[in-house]
Amino acid sequence: MLRNTVIYAGLIVLMAACSAPAPKVAQTERLTDFVDPFIGTGDHGHTYPGAAYPFGQIQLSPDNGTQGWDWCSGYHYSDSIVSGFSHLHLSGTGIGDLADISFLPVTTDVKFQDGEKNGDFVKRYAGKYAHNQEVAKAGYYAMTLKNNGVKAEFTVTERAGLHRYTFPKEGENNLILNLGFAINWDKPYITNLQVIDNTTVIGSRLSHGWAADQHVFFAVKFSKPITKSEIVTVGGEGRTVGLLKFADKQLLVKVGISSVSTENAMANLNGSLPGWDFEATQQAASAAWEKELSKIKIQSSDPVQKKIFYTSLYHTLVAPALFSDANGEFKGTKGDVQKAVGYNRYTVFSLWDTYRALHPLFTLTQPQRVNDMVKTMLDHYKQTGLLPVWELEGNETFCMVGNHSISVIAEAILKGIGDFDKELAFEAMKKTSMFDRDGMGLYDKLGYMPADQIKQSVAKSEEVAVDDWAVAAVAQKLGKTEDAAYFAKRALNYRAYFDKETGFMRGKLTNGKWTTPFDPAFSNHEGSDYTEGNGWQYLWLAPQDVSGLIGLLGGKEPFAQKLDQLFKVKDAVKGENASNDISGLIGAYAHGNEPGHHTSFLFNYAGWAWRTQELNREIQTTMYTATPAGLCGNEDCGQMSAWYIFSAMGFYPVNPSELKYQFGSPVVQEARLQVANGKYFTMKAPMASVANKYIQAVTLNGQKLDRTYITHQEIMDGGTLEFTMGAEPNKTLFK
Repeated sequence: MLRNTVIYAGLIVLMAACSAPAPKVAQTERLTDFVDPFIGTGDHGHTYPGAAYPFGQIQLSPDNGTQGWDWCSGYHYSDSIVSGFSHLHLSGTGIGDLADISFLPVTTDVKFQDGEKNGDFVKRYAGKYAHNQEVAKAGYYAMTLKNNGVKAEFTVTERAGLHRYTFPKEGENNLILNLGFAINWDKPYITNLQVIDNTTVIGSRLSHGWAADQHVFFAVKFSKPITKSEIVTVGGEGRTVGLLKFADKQLLVKVGISSVSTENAMANLNGSLPGWDFEATQQAASAAWEKELSKIKIQSSDPVQKKIFYTSLYHTLVAPALFSDANGEFKGTKGDVQKAVGYNRYTVFSLWDTYRALHPLFTLTQPQRVNDMVKTMLDHYKQTGLLPVWELEGNETFCMVGNHSISVIAEAILKGIGDFDKELAFEAMKKTSMFDRDGMGLYDKLGYMPADQIKQSVAKSEEVAVDDWAVAAVAQKLGKTEDAAYFAKRALNYRAYFDKETGFMRGKLTNGKWTTPFDPAFSNHEGSDYTEGNGWQYLWLAPQDVSGLIGLLGGKEPFAQKLDQLFKVKDAVKGENASNDISGLIGAYAHGNEPGHHTSFLFNYAGWAWRTQELNREIQTTMYTATPAGLCGNEDCGQMSAWYIFSAMGFYPVNPSELKYQFGSPVVQEARLQVANGKYFTMKAPMASVANKYIQAVTLNGQKLDRTYITHQEIMDGGTLEFTMGAEPNKTLFK
C-alpha cells in the first residue's frame, strides 16, 4: 500500500511537471533599452531626440521651427509645435544650423502664398504634439500629431532615412517638402525640387549659415504613387516648397542625401536601403547601436545610473558624422568635388570641446574611426593649408579658440593608431601652429597675445599652449629634437599671464601692464580676456604643465587651498553680459562648459586625491540626471557625455597627449572595455556607491598602485584595475 502511494505521488508530480508551462528563460539584457534620447533636450543641453545611426550620414529628427539659443538642435523639450522632420542635426552645439530637407504630414489642402513670411508659413501648417505622443529610442523616433492624428515614424541606416506615415481615416494624405522656409539658423540661396516620376523626387538645397556654404542634394523614393504635386518658389529667395498628395493611408518614404549630387544621393539611398521593411530597418539600426554600446559593459545596481551611462555613451557616438558618399565623393572646402580614397570622410568637428575627452575615448573604442578622422583633418590641411578648427559640412567656421586638431592627431601618433602619413601630420601640426591667425603671430613673437589687440587673449594663449605641448611630444617621438625643444618652451607661454599679486591669469597689454580693472568673477560674452568664462575658471587651464602651475601658486598646499576655494567661492560670476555657457556651477567651477572639465582632477597632483574623488561624485550625481534637463550645459557633440563615461569608470585624460588617465571616483561597480578583438580591460569597484566615493586602495592586475593614474598602454594591454572604495576619505593615499 505504501509502495503504491509513492508511485501514485510520483505520477502526480510527473504529470504536473508535464502540464506546467515551461520556465521563462531570462532574456539577454539589451543596452539600447537604457538609451533615452530625450535626455539633454531640455534646459541648455541642446540635443535632439530623433533617429540616428552610429556616426551616420543622416540624423532624422523633429524641428519645432522656433528661433532661439535653446533650439540649436532644432528641438527643445519645452516646445509643443513641430514644423517638420528633417535629415541633418547638430547635437548639443551653442550655434544652430542644418535641419535640412524637411517633411511635414498634413491632412488638409495647402495654399502657398507668394512673398509670405517664413514664420507665417510655419505657424499655419505646423503640427502640435504632446510628449506622451512621442517615442524615442536608439535608431527610432515616432510622434503622433494632436491636430490631425497622423502618426509619423522614423528610422535610419548608415546613409539613408526611412519614414512611415499613417494617416487617419478622415482627411487628405499630403506631405509638405520644405526646402525654403528656414526652420533653423541659415538662409537658402538656391533650392530645387523635381518630380522624376510618380514615386521619385530629387532636389538640392544650398545655403549660407554657420556653415558658410552648405550643399545638400537629395533623392526621395515613395512606396505609393504621388497622385498630384505642386512645386512653388515663394518669395523669390530660393524658397522652394513642394506639396505631394497620395491616395493611400500608409506611406513609406526613403531619403538619401549627398553634398555632391542627386546621383550620389540616389546611390547612397539604393545602396544603404534597398528594401521597404520598416521593422527590419529599425531592428538593424538598433543592432548597430547595440554593437557600439557593447564596447563598454558596466555593472550597476542602479537602473537609473545605467540609463545615464548608456545615454551618455549614445551621445558620444552621433558626431562626427559621415560626410563622404558611398563612392567616396564629398564637397570640398572650395565647393568642388573631392574624393576620400581608402577612408571615410567625417564632418562636424567641435574640437575646442571634444579634444578633451571625446577623442581620447575614441582612441580606446574607435581606433579605425580615429584613423579616418585624422585622414579627414589632413585632407582639410591639403585643401586649405591649415588643420581644421571647427569644421562643418565641408566648411571652416573658425569657431572657438586654439586649434585642437593638433591634439587629436598627436594622440593618434603617440598612441600608435592608424596608417596615416606621420610626416605629413607633423608638417600640418607645425605649420598650423606657426600660422599668424587670431593672435598667433603675436603669441610667437611676444610670448603672449596682448589684450589690447586680441580679444579673449588669455583663453586663446592657454589653449594654444596645450597644443604646443602636443606638437613637442610628437616631435620628440619622431626624432625632431629642435622642434621638440621649441614647442616645449612655447607650451609654457601661459605663464606670462600669471599675476602674482592677484593670484590669477590676467590679460596683459602690449606694454606689459595688466588689464584693469580686474575681478576674477567678471565675464563678458562679447569680449573679455576669457572665452565663455572668467578668471576663476581659466586659472587652471594648464593641463600640460600642472607642476609648473603648482609652482606659480606657491607649492602643493597653497595650490590645493586655492583650487579648493574655486569650488566654494560665492558670487562666482559677475557681469551684465556674462556668458550663458557658464553653467553647472559648484562655487565658480562651471561643469556646463568644457575648459573646466579637467579641473577637479588637479587635486591629484597636490596630494589631495580624496578631494578629487569627493567632487567627482558630486558632479556625477548632480550634473547628470535621467531627465530632459539631465545635462547642466551644452552637450557639445559628445564632450559633456564623454566626461561622464570616463569619470563613471574612475579615470580621466587630464592632458590627452600625455597618455595618462588620472583617477577620480568610479560610480559603477564594474566596467569592461573592449580594447581589441578578444581583449578586454576591466575596472572593478564592487563597493562603489553614492556614499562610497573615496578610494582606499588601487590594484592593477593584483599589484598595488601608489600613483594617481593609469597609462594608456596599461589599458590597451588588458587586465583588471580594481578600486577598494569607502565612505571616509583616505587622506594618506597617494601622498
